[in-house]
Order: sequence, then structure tokens, then C-alpha cells
Amino acid sequence: MFWVLFLLMACAAAFLSCARLCLAAAHAAHSEPAGGGAHELTLYEAAFLSGGPFRVADLTLVSMARSRRLLLAHTGWATVVDPVGGDDIERSVIGAIGPDGQSRIGAVRRATAAADAVRALADRLVAAGLAVPDGARGGVAGAVRQVRAAALAVAVLAGVSLTMPGGEGDGVLVAAWFALPLVLTLSCLAIARFEVHPYTRWASPTGQRLIGALPRGVRDGVGEAALLTAVAVHGVRAVSDPALREAFGTAQRGH
Repeated sequence: MFWVLFLLMACAAAFLSCARLCLAAAHAAHSEPAGGGAHELTLYEAAFLSGGPFRVADLTLVSMARSRRLLLAHTGWATVVDPVGGDDIERSVIGAIGPDGQSRIGAVRRATAAADAVRALADRLVAAGLAVPDGARGGVAGAVRQVRAAALAVAVLAGVSLTMPGGEGDGVLVAAWFALPLVLTLSCLAIARFEVHPYTRWASPTGQRLIGALPRGVRDGVGEAALLTAVAVHGVRAVSDPALREAFGTAQRGH
């Protein structure tokens, strides 16, 4: 009757992991704003909701390079041309480059992503219900992983119980009991796939709807505004300039 002990362990793992996922999903749901999505996204906001702090840094670097206020070399170096930033995030980029006026793009990206101006942007988006709070950001994903692990543990414990000496006669009964926690975990994962899936790492469902509501002509069209919007939503891969793409490619390859 050792299988009964294994069954209790399987039920405990299934129940605790599913309960954690439900709590994490409920906590993430609190990021929804009370009233409606009348907010009009700025480029910085669209960048953060689409790709987080590093996307904001990339957008700023591309914008400053396109306006000839920053030189991004194919070797992976950023050089200041105009030391006057137009806003707090541009000033963060200039500050990250340093007094010498030149620095590695990778280092500039990291420093800008961690700057106070970007953190303030994130706080405003969380307060508006458009971004997922830090705690909820990894909570749902971690809970889903735990439910998957619990489902695997249930299957393993069931297999061990079925192969234990003396348990052959109760095989159907053992399998039926272990099917209960297995069905619970698999059902929880199936529900999470459809109900929790809309939450990304950065944007809440409302934030995602606002990104999706951007006019397609602005996101995928031509012109400077369209290009910067495409970078905000899709990242540096939206840049058609081969020199800029090479500059970021060199930076991401690590000097």
C-alpha cells in the first residue's frame, strides 16, 4: 500500500501548484485599469510594453542616430554628436555614454535600461494598468512551470506505484486514483493556456490592446514616424539601414 503515500504526495503537488497558478493569475489581473483604454501610447510607452527597458534604450539610440545627434558605428561604438538631450531618456543615453563622448553600444543599452527615467516610465505604465508589475511578471510563468513539474511528478509517481511489487492486482484502481491529480494539473494548464496566455512579460492585456490598436500604416508604413513606431513594437530588426543593423548586431555579439 505504499502507492497510497505516493498518491498523497501527487495530490499535494497538484493542488499546491494549481493553487499557486490561480493566485498568480489573479494577482496579474489586478493590473487591469478600472476605466477603459482611452490612453494614447507614446513611442517610449509602446517600446516598453513591447520589449521592456532594453527596447526603450534601442528606440532612443535609433531615434538619436536617425536625427544625426548620435553616431552608431558598425564596430559597436556610440559617439555623441549633439550633447543636448531632448528628454530625460535621451539625457540618460548621453549620460551613459559618459564625458568622453564615446562608449560601447552594449554598455549604453544596459545603463539606459537601468536609468531612473526608464524606471519612472515603467512605474507610470504599471500605475495606469498597462504594464505588468514586477512581482506578477515572473509569477505566472513560474507558476505554470510548477504545474508542469507537478504533472510530470504525478505521472512518475503513478508509474512507480504501478510497478511496485504486489501492486499488479490493483493496477486499474491505482491508475484511476492517480488520474485525478493528473487531470487536475493538465486541466489547469489547458485553462492557463487560454486565460493567462494574453499576459506577456511586460504588457497587461489592456497594454497589448493599445499596441494592437496602433494604426497599421503607422506601424508598417514608411517615413520616420512609421520607422520609429516599428522599432518600438518590433525592435531593431525593423530597421532597414544596414549600418544601424550592423552596429546593434556587433553590440549584441559582445564587442
